Amino acid sequence: MDKLIINGGYRLEGEIAISGAKNAALPILCTSLLTSDDIELTNVPELKDVQTMLNLLEQMGVRIRKEDDKLILNGSAVNNFYAPYEMVKTMRAAILVLCPLVARFGEAKVSLPGGCAIGSRPVEQHIKGLRALGAEVQIEGGYILARAKKLKGTRIVTDMITVTGTENLLMAATLAEGETIIKNAAREPEVTDLALLLIKMGAKIEGIGTDRLVIHGVDRLHGAKHEVIPDRIETGTFLCAVAATGGDVTLTKTRDNILESALNKIREMGAEIASGTDWIHIKMNQRPKGVNFRTTEYPGFPTDMQAQFMAVNCLAEDASHVIETIFENRFMHVQELNRLGARIKTEGNTAFITGVGKLVGAPVMATDLRASASLVIAGLAAQGETHVNRIYHLDRGYDQMEVKLTAVGANIKRVKE
Repeated sequence: MDKLIINGGYRLEGEIAISGAKNAALPILCTSLLTSDDIELTNVPELKDVQTMLNLLEQMGVRIRKEDDKLILNGSAVNNFYAPYEMVKTMRAAILVLCPLVARFGEAKVSLPGGCAIGSRPVEQHIKGLRALGAEVQIEGGYILARAKKLKGTRIVTDMITVTGTENLLMAATLAEGETIIKNAAREPEVTDLALLLIKMGAKIEGIGTDRLVIHGVDRLHGAKHEVIPDRIETGTFLCAVAATGGDVTLTKTRDNILESALNKIREMGAEIASGTDWIHIKMNQRPKGVNFRTTEYPGFPTDMQAQFMAVNCLAEDASHVIETIFENRFMHVQELNRLGARIKTEGNTAFITGVGKLVGAPVMATDLRASASLVIAGLAAQGETHVNRIYHLDRGYDQMEVKLTAVGANIKRVKE
């Protein structure tokens, strides 16, 4: 098992290229199940979760090939509608094969998903929506079994805002007969990116970027070319790293209009931010100011940035508090940050942070994907040596983070435990 060893205290200066968005790439890869034509993708990140999804699609019969920077998927030979537990247990996004399989082939057997242990992320909304579209759905032995001769358009109102639920039902509705309306739809940029690709494939979708999607079903979808959007969470993570350590860094191949709430909080911390069409520049020459925030659905503050901002708040010159409203177990990084000298107390879904003058390196353990990133940020700012263990979580969502950080002056290396 790999771990990261970080010697902290170095300013970050230089340029970092941002990878494609993991949370956009995963549903986009599943569109290959909706057509027999080629889906040609660029800016797909090389991540553990992406490889897991590609392995799952390949065992279903999707043909996958790489040509230079392009990834080409072809679903003309799909003949297996089964997603086994062994392939699904590490990644909740695997549920995204469910609706495309039922929409195009009329059946699916998909294991109930796994992933980070950050709280319950129920799949009831996926099942409820699929039933509303006319499918017969049962849960047996830990598997979702779904069948439908032909999905039929309907009106779906989800009980909660769910990103993967919106994406799954959106894909199903593209091939359903008649009109489907999805109300209380997620508005995240990753949902929009999926919708834009589906339109290129021949889908008819209205209301993109709003909480009300209207889909007019079509008989078939065709191939398309698409570039995956930049990863806003990776972008925000590196901005937090600079805010914690100080420095002068330009992030390239990214956009500022997909993480405005996080950018505003970075500015509140005292960082100077400038941006263009495909870059963001950050300059930080002072101890950060503590910022209060509450996680909520897009366009609010993203839960996937909560841990990273908390790491910066630990170093602030004043007290702050963080309210987590999305996942009930998403404070598992708190005890690890406290091992580095942070002063954080939690009460229910609120964390109270008292800024300290310095953090001191220590061995810490990553508990989930974004917690891993927060520990790296804290280690970069800490005095002495920090060992971040169980970084397989980190590799699920960040493409060679230690390589990118080393290039801008961090002292960080990957070693085998």
